Amino acid sequence: MPSAPAQLPYDQSGPLQPPPLLRRLQAQGPIHAIRTATGDPAWQVTGYAEVRALLDDDRLGRAHPEPERASRTGESELFGGPLGGFDTEQADHQRMRSLLQPHFSPRRMRALRGRVEELTTRLLDELATAGPPADLHAALALPLPIAVICELLGVPYADREQFRAWTQDTADVTDRARSAQGLGALFSYGQQLVAGKRAAGDPDADVISRLAATEGVSDDEAAAMGMFLLFAGHETTVTAIGRGVLWLLATPGQWQALVDDPSRIDAAVEEILRAPGLGGGGIPRYARTDLEIAGTQVRAGDLVLLDTGAANHDPAMFADPDRFDVDRPVAAHLTFGHGARYCIGAPLARIELQVVFSQLTARFPWLALGCAVEELTFDTRTLTGGLTALPVTW
Repeated sequence: MPSAPAQLPYDQSGPLQPPPLLRRLQAQGPIHAIRTATGDPAWQVTGYAEVRALLDDDRLGRAHPEPERASRTGESELFGGPLGGFDTEQADHQRMRSLLQPHFSPRRMRALRGRVEELTTRLLDELATAGPPADLHAALALPLPIAVICELLGVPYADREQFRAWTQDTADVTDRARSAQGLGALFSYGQQLVAGKRAAGDPDADVISRLAATEGVSDDEAAAMGMFLLFAGHETTVTAIGRGVLWLLATPGQWQALVDDPSRIDAAVEEILRAPGLGGGGIPRYARTDLEIAGTQVRAGDLVLLDTGAANHDPAMFADPDRFDVDRPVAAHLTFGHGARYCIGAPLARIELQVVFSQLTARFPWLALGCAVEELTFDTRTLTGGLTALPVTW
């Protein structure tokens, strides 16, 4: 008699330990029948080769022909269920990428590096002046990505507490009413910004100004894209900085390795992007047609979770995958996705992480955790599940 499907979320013994059930599932094969946190049926794909291929497979998408009947991953209005029009999804996605890609070109991102360095230096100056102990989440991990994305998009930094609250509400995976309210407030804020940009009449001032001035882009569309970038452009980087510092400080020898040899920073950033996402969820996609995944029949309309975190810990691709090691040979992790939906913000995220860890290790070589790992708390209500605080001393 087949066992009942595994139920998300999987139990972990600690934030740096993978869910034992997930690792047992991975050992059995690359695809698994599961139930999501909302109790809905889904398929979870955990094998590296399978996840990589499916990320760029147009037989999967974010839309569903009957959204009200689709399985959900959670209660977030924006991320918990189907998104977009089933018949127009691919064209809509291609159009959005073509509009956004120029604003995140390698040239534009390289030009931004100096400003990221200035902002980081200022925050670390304030950290040094205040002295230990400190909360590195509040002092660096949270304000830096917000300041960077505000400058890039043309969003007033003074509004950060308000829009941060809205993005947190939008990402709530447990309360759909709260998520919907946050998304509505964020969109209204975006509309006000676009109206202000149009009145200012400076189409080259920032990304939202350029979007608003783009022929064929409505004000509502410019507002929606701007707010999507505001959400995605800081939330994940806040989490990556916090978890990266945690892994470096909690794993013997890793922080010191970067202090001793700054040339390891770029490779360390790739490990920080790969390792902390231990798996146990996945990027939601819906099957647009019947298909077979690793010998398993998946039906049109089924929810398929592409677990990039589990794929990044596939022993077929990464030796001793649950070991955090800044000297690991750099391999193609899937944290930013793959193919047509590869994250357009990846170059910016890498720049921010490279700058943060270069300056932090140089200026605070004696940095240490200010509490036991077991005492740290994570925001389990929101999509990214980042740290709520990161006590440190030096």
